[in-house]
Amino acid sequence: MKTQVLHWLISYLLFGCVAYSAAADGRLKVHHLGGDYSMVRFVPKDTYLLLPIQESASESKMELIVSGQALQTLNVRLAVDTVDYFVPVELTNYQGKELVFSFGRVSPTAPLSSPHSKWICWEEMTLSDRFDTSNREKHRPAYHFTPAWGWMNDPNGMVYKDGVYHYFYQYNPYGSVWGNMHWGHATSKDLVHWEHQPVALAPDALGAIFSGSCVVDKENTAGFGKDAIIAFYTSAGSKQTQSMAYSLDNGRTFTKYAGNPILTAKVPDFRDPKVIWHEGAKRWIMVLAVGQEMQFYSSANLKEWTYESSFGEGQGVHAGVWECPDLFELPVKGTKESRWVLICNINPGGPFGGSATQYFVGTFDGKQFVNEEPSETKWMDYGRDHYATVTWSNAPDNRRIAIAWMSNWDYANQVPTSQYRSATSVPRELGLYRADGHTYMSSTPVPELAALRGAVEKKGSLRVHGTSNPLLLPDNGGCYEMVVKFRAGSAKQMEMTLLNAQGEQVVMRYDLPTRRFIMDRRESGITDFSPRFAGATSAPVAQQKEYTLRLLVDRSSIEAFDSEGKLVMTNLVFPNSPYDRIQFRAEGGSFTVTALDIYPLIIQ
Repeated sequence: MKTQVLHWLISYLLFGCVAYSAAADGRLKVHHLGGDYSMVRFVPKDTYLLLPIQESASESKMELIVSGQALQTLNVRLAVDTVDYFVPVELTNYQGKELVFSFGRVSPTAPLSSPHSKWICWEEMTLSDRFDTSNREKHRPAYHFTPAWGWMNDPNGMVYKDGVYHYFYQYNPYGSVWGNMHWGHATSKDLVHWEHQPVALAPDALGAIFSGSCVVDKENTAGFGKDAIIAFYTSAGSKQTQSMAYSLDNGRTFTKYAGNPILTAKVPDFRDPKVIWHEGAKRWIMVLAVGQEMQFYSSANLKEWTYESSFGEGQGVHAGVWECPDLFELPVKGTKESRWVLICNINPGGPFGGSATQYFVGTFDGKQFVNEEPSETKWMDYGRDHYATVTWSNAPDNRRIAIAWMSNWDYANQVPTSQYRSATSVPRELGLYRADGHTYMSSTPVPELAALRGAVEKKGSLRVHGTSNPLLLPDNGGCYEMVVKFRAGSAKQMEMTLLNAQGEQVVMRYDLPTRRFIMDRRESGITDFSPRFAGATSAPVAQQKEYTLRLLVDRSSIEAFDSEGKLVMTNLVFPNSPYDRIQFRAEGGSFTVTALDIYPLIIQ
């Protein structure tokens, strides 16, 4: 590609009579160089170059060239015969400079529906002072975080400092499918309302910016400054290596460390550094996902790392690659003991296909993690759409707060949105508890979410024998919280269904003989975008006389919890209109709904 760029620049110097400029309406004059390569040249007076995107098109490589140097190299799916949406390239830092944008096909042998020079993108590519980020998606969540535009996947580098929760994430600003990995950035003071921030980390000569973590260096061990926020991430170039960057302005901007990479290996899958401080060892610990194991490294200064041990062989599920680790200590509820938790995200290999989050409970001495129950696989969430789960560093009051990417690699690139793709789960508070001699992790929505609740609507008690009449839900655009209490009677199944006017439905049931909670989204709405989407998920539940189910419903998701966070299930749904009624059904007897509290969620 560099040879081609040089050829284009020489062609321009030799044949300077070719005009490169922007027309009065902001449209660009394009020079087609043959061989499926094109160029535009201009001195920007506007804020953005708007690129027309067609998701079904093959990728083109775009390079931004200033003074003969390629400053950005990105892959974009330029529109061939239809425009799905536009994405912006910000030009603010290049005002007054002569820019050259070159475009060449990544796969020149891929079939084309029209010649390269006839692509619709050349007519639609424009310069503009404005990029419209107003929501154009009916399924965009109201209270779950989403990027304003583009693709999002793994949570990265979450850290709390000076009253602000920082949320970084895998981000493609140049399309709503995976690619061009940056670290996007958002901030919140309450874990509920989020403010978009500029991109924190962009690809460089070492590669794209893959997942990682942040710490607050309170004692200036790295020498960048006391209380610096230091980010660790995977540079994904020809090899995966570990790099770092630091911020001296509370996470607003980052400077990449001149000595990157700080850690290398010969294996292909070597990524997702999670860094913590281990008080007992008085050293920093880095956990890395390496193929199908986790490796532990230690450091005194965050720059030089020593291998300590690995974990994985014979442990948990190994159907796919291990990714996005986390490591932390939690007290065990009702005891004076504590245990270490090692989170291990896996893709594929989840209990219902695709990606999911498994975890291990045991001990960690600063060198080695020991799983106390190697014969049992533990899942953090029994839904299809809960992955890359990691927790905030430096959270106040020793809170352990987690968040997940609310999607699944089985269909994440195909879900029926286009302006953006993917959302997060709600932030969740983690704990440990004992049951039947085993130690498990609980997960409950953070209490801050209660601030969204409107006036509660109480439906009262209802005895169910057969099928009940539908009850209406708040007219709130499909955004509500519901707490339902069931008293088991003679029924073998206690079933609750969310419905809309089109007959689309999500069925949830307690199957009492098998002690399972089941959520079925086969008739939930739009499901045909992927053959892997429709289906049902189930989770074990303990036998009880009374069951409590808490549902957080948004425009395209349902998160289910029991009263203590022992049952957790997250699933996407894409109804054509909001679920606005609820119906109960008993099979094999009767049961009683002792309470039904519904809170419309007020989004400001």
